[in-house]
Amino acid sequence: MISDRGIALIREFEGLRLSAYPDPATGGEPWTIGVGHTGGVKPGDTCTEAEAIEWLREDCREAEQAIDELVEVELTQDQRDALISFIYNCGAGNFKASTLRTLINAGNFDAAAKQFGRWNKGAGKVMAGLTRRREAEAKLFEGMA
Repeated sequence: MISDRGIALIREFEGLRLSAYPDPATGGEPWTIGVGHTGGVKPGDTCTEAEAIEWLREDCREAEQAIDELVEVELTQDQRDALISFIYNCGAGNFKASTLRTLINAGNFDAAAKQFGRWNKGAGKVMAGLTRRREAEAKLFEGMA
């Protein structure tokens, strides 16, 4: 289960928006609302803060399940939180196919932490916000946040 620190990290980078907005990289799909929620969101949708937080926790459960299925080694809470944030943003499929996951499962946590920074692009372009997010996730993964 994600900790309050993990929720705070996701909220810091996703923000809280009560009206649907387009993906910053594409200017369209996927549309997002609340704290990075994309499931079934379309232009014009609105929500309350309570709904946004409920969706965040639900979406984090999906990321937690992906970790339980894909990670074969014990993780600290900070490592889990960092990975939940990463998967929440990048998706379980990308995590499954990643060198990040391979290195974690090999127990090479130092090298794994360096992999976060490779995931800073949207639509093929380096995004400053993603660069900052990956740096924060890597620090948390290393227990230095």
